[in-house]
Amino acid sequence: MRYRRSDIVERAVGILDTYGLPDMSMRRIAAELGLQPSALYHHFANKQVLLAAVADELLARGARPLPDDATWDEQVLAASRELRDAMLAYRDGAELIATVHAFGLGALSLNGRLAAAISTGGFDAAFARSAATTILYFVFGHASDEQTHLQAGSAGAIDDEPYARAGADSFELGLTLILDGIRQRLPARATG
Repeated sequence: MRYRRSDIVERAVGILDTYGLPDMSMRRIAAELGLQPSALYHHFANKQVLLAAVADELLARGARPLPDDATWDEQVLAASRELRDAMLAYRDGAELIATVHAFGLGALSLNGRLAAAISTGGFDAAFARSAATTILYFVFGHASDEQTHLQAGSAGAIDDEPYARAGADSFELGLTLILDGIRQRLPARATG
């Protein structure tokens, strides 16, 4: 059987969610597809490119349209929530997406989307990029911490009940604090 790139990504997503990122090897993916590992390199130059494709797939699955009439800060909140949810939807999704971003791989510019939303508030491009980076690192850190805690809880290593309830609340509070700080830098002529 001949496999397409999308078939390989689909199988890799399944392996990620079942076994975790450390066990998502080219060898395991190929074995589950009944292929030699070298056959995967016809579609992906290396494992990092495959990881980027898997991260893009997780983000695409979690994508939600933003309301057309949303203010800049509502857009940032929506995009941040969407990213967090996509990262938490799959085992080790937070680590995968943050790693791919750190490598500068992946088709989606997470920072670019946030910076574009912030720019609509009247902020200059350099400030919008810096603010977007701050938000992005907050989302990465929070989601990674939350996912680690929840996975440890599901494995019985810790009691995750109190954290499971507080995770979304602390995420929202943290985003609000960052947005409050950004608003302090609003140009005098801007509103929103």
